[in-house]
Amino acid sequence: MAKKSSTTGNYRCSFCAKSQEEVKKLIAGPTVYICDECIELCNEIMVEEWTQEKSEDFKHLLKPKEIFKHLDQYIIDQERSKKILSVAVHNHFKRVDSSIDLEDVELQKSNVLLIGPTGSGKTLMAQTLARILDVPFTIVDATTLTEAGYVGEDVENIIL
Repeated sequence: MAKKSSTTGNYRCSFCAKSQEEVKKLIAGPTVYICDECIELCNEIMVEEWTQEKSEDFKHLLKPKEIFKHLDQYIIDQERSKKILSVAVHNHFKRVDSSIDLEDVELQKSNVLLIGPTGSGKTLMAQTLARILDVPFTIVDATTLTEAGYVGEDVENIIL
């Protein structure tokens, strides 16, 4: 509960009991007050917890060899493709899960384009990766897509 000095009418922080003269800012809630120093302390605690959670998540990140082994269980041959995809996916998640301050580091985006004849296993490889990594996966028929302004469906319809 907010503490109010009966003699001066001065409000105090409900957490550290400092008066509003002792702090820069005192923020009022319905029945409590919190000072800028306590907010800063809470923020530091939350950032520290978030950083620890991120580093623990990073430890559970599958290594390229582990991804390759999982792919090997479902896909026959395609050794070079499995190896390239394993490393690319690992690097992608390493960038995404990075707890590095993004202002200091420039992360370069990388894409993978699977090209091959019908029945060569492109879709199976992508579906298997999605299953291994527990990420969403969708298949879209792009044969009806055309450039904007022409007869046919727009590329933006894929998102819908």
